[in-house]
Amino acid sequence: MSANRTAYRVMSRNDLTRRLVSHLSGNEAVIAGIGNTNFDLLDAGHRPENFYMLGSMGLAAPIALGVTLAQPDRRVIALEGDGSILMNLGALTTIATLAPANLTVIIWDNGLYQITGKQATATAGPTDIVRVAESCGIPQSYWATDQSHFEQLVTTAVSTNGPHFIAARVDDASATARPERNPVLWRDRFMTGIGTRAERSV
Repeated sequence: MSANRTAYRVMSRNDLTRRLVSHLSGNEAVIAGIGNTNFDLLDAGHRPENFYMLGSMGLAAPIALGVTLAQPDRRVIALEGDGSILMNLGALTTIATLAPANLTVIIWDNGLYQITGKQATATAGPTDIVRVAESCGIPQSYWATDQSHFEQLVTTAVSTNGPHFIAARVDDASATARPERNPVLWRDRFMTGIGTRAERSV
């Protein structure tokens, strides 16, 4: 069983994102939730297989699930904040039920709805998001205790059958990168990146 989030070290969200990207072999699809989650992913270096959610909370995990089902030979990672996953906990029950072997969900937990004014989320109190994932039926659910442990969990997730669920306590530092607010642009680039749309000359 996992311990409460307060037992673990608070780490840099941006640093962990860069560590995650460094462990990708090349064609993994990464779907990042709104706000600093996707800002940091862009800051770590754009990849054609990255999708940056703009304005829709709680949809990174469901979209990632859809990609896993459509492309079972591709590793897929959902990056999501604690506030966003709390808005769509039903997605975890669906992931547990369908049990896609190629899916990893990573939660950056700072206990805040950071973009809307830093209101506290339920995970700042009694709610342990890893225990929630376990209870939904995802047994491979873990807190990352420190940076090294996070990298170990990522290495396992991208090389073994899942689904995997990883949560990390992170800071609330503001990200510097900002994806262009053009949903159609990022949709088309992502579809091209995962081979579901032919690249068109502009």
